[in-house]
Amino acid sequence: MATDSEIFSLADKIGQLLKDHPTVAKYKAAQESLAKDPDAARLMGDFNRMLEALGRQEQQGMSISDAQRLSLEALQTKIVSHIKIKALNLAEVEFYDLLRKISQAYQKPMLDTMPGAAARAAAGRSPLQ
Repeated sequence: MATDSEIFSLADKIGQLLKDHPTVAKYKAAQESLAKDPDAARLMGDFNRMLEALGRQEQQGMSISDAQRLSLEALQTKIVSHIKIKALNLAEVEFYDLLRKISQAYQKPMLDTMPGAAARAAAGRSPLQ
């Protein structure tokens, strides 16, 4: 039977392997590139400020106007068309897909030994819940 120490040691080794994985490197590079781009930083800052303001407005029971909605949509369009933001989004999808595959790989041996785990996994829930 494996001990916690053994499992954590192997998890650390996986982490060490991941830090040099091309997908992780691509994700880090996309983050750094975006951080160095003042236009992208401005767009993201404007978007976050607008979301916060609209959230506060809704909490106070005030509805969002059509003009505010259009302004938010226009800003979203600029954000998703920005090349560095698009690159970050793609790299992020690849990164989280890699993490999902790793999670599936270490959970797979347990699916056969845990009643109902396979059905929960097939339903999109964690087989360990």
